[in-house]
Amino acid sequence: MTRRVVITGIGVLAPGGTSTKDFWALLTDGRTATRTLSLFDPSPYRSRIAAEVDFFPAEHGLLQQEIRRMDRAAQFAVVTAREAAADSGLELERIDPARIGVTIGSAVGATISLEDEYRVVSDDGRLHLVDHHYAVPHLYSQLVPSSFAAEVAWTVGAEGPSAVVSTGCTSGIDAVGHAVELIREGSADVMLTGATEAPISPITVACFDAIKATSTYNDDPEHASRPYDKTRTGFVLGEGAAGFVLEELESARRRGAHIYAEIGGYASRCNAYHMTGLRSDGAEMAEAIRVALDEARLDPTDIDYVNAHGSGTKQNDRHETAAFKSSLGEHAYRVPVSSIKSMVGHSLGAIGSIEIAASALAMEHHVVPPTANLHTPDPELDLDYVPLNAREHRTDSVLTVGSGFGGFQSAMVLTRPDRRAA
Repeated sequence: MTRRVVITGIGVLAPGGTSTKDFWALLTDGRTATRTLSLFDPSPYRSRIAAEVDFFPAEHGLLQQEIRRMDRAAQFAVVTAREAAADSGLELERIDPARIGVTIGSAVGATISLEDEYRVVSDDGRLHLVDHHYAVPHLYSQLVPSSFAAEVAWTVGAEGPSAVVSTGCTSGIDAVGHAVELIREGSADVMLTGATEAPISPITVACFDAIKATSTYNDDPEHASRPYDKTRTGFVLGEGAAGFVLEELESARRRGAHIYAEIGGYASRCNAYHMTGLRSDGAEMAEAIRVALDEARLDPTDIDYVNAHGSGTKQNDRHETAAFKSSLGEHAYRVPVSSIKSMVGHSLGAIGSIEIAASALAMEHHVVPPTANLHTPDPELDLDYVPLNAREHRTDSVLTVGSGFGGFQSAMVLTRPDRRAA
């Protein structure tokens, strides 16, 4: 029999707060955490806004040596893993460490540290041949994203399977999906998983400027992220992390664990079409949704809420709206759909995990987060995008999706264990 996998611990660092409680309060209040970029001087750039985390690592128990060693994204990963582990109530030290694994998602790795170090060793780009003597001794661990998983594994004492999943903006869903499979197949009993990203750096902003993917509402940053709105001009870059404790359902029940949700189904597809473009029919996302529903043994009409990718680019909003109609049929017009990127921005590889956290909390509280800033609906988009205000709504099964450059399309279904069994 296939082992069933549940979420028993959640940790979140997101713009607008530094805990899971803060994160959920921001979403249900419909507040936005987008603002003028402050991590560096944004004046030379086309898009000068971001969703930043007010993060002070020492306040989260990180030691000065850890802060020096780890990139900001690695620090996010460690802090959220610790929060998730504490939330789960698991006594990890009493579990065989070989049965505890780690999978972490990230799209761009230690971007801030790498860019800072390049500026130093190249003398702000003036040296063609860089001088390695000026590099910090931890530069190698910043170069290889696998260090994120290693840091989390050291933190919790995990000696089982360990990996970093990097599939662009679907990394946060795919890393959790990989963790689920490791438990199902028996390679681990407990997984610390999730995703982290700290991409707000000059090189990242310049890259998205070049393809005009980010919002230009620099004079109104609070309302710049406008998924599904007729006046949208692109996404707002964000940062953050979410961590989870996953374990096998019966084991969690035996110890009386609080179960947020069962991860009933997961699937990923690629459109093999264009590095940044999307086909308007959303066929690959629709296929991923259908496979995830089949794996969860649910009908489309069982879905109570869709946590959308909702980046705020015109091609994405059209693409996934078509995918929902194709995969959910007439139910697509009845089910509430919303995008939390309207409030916390788009944190690239981390956002998929942050959205899984939002989906699990929506189930916990029977509240659907809103799509903030949706004042002028795009007439081409005709689903129920839950504008402006959170909505009380019975939420027993949630579909959450992601779409990434390279053509990656991922879907995950969260449900209550008793509903899936029925």
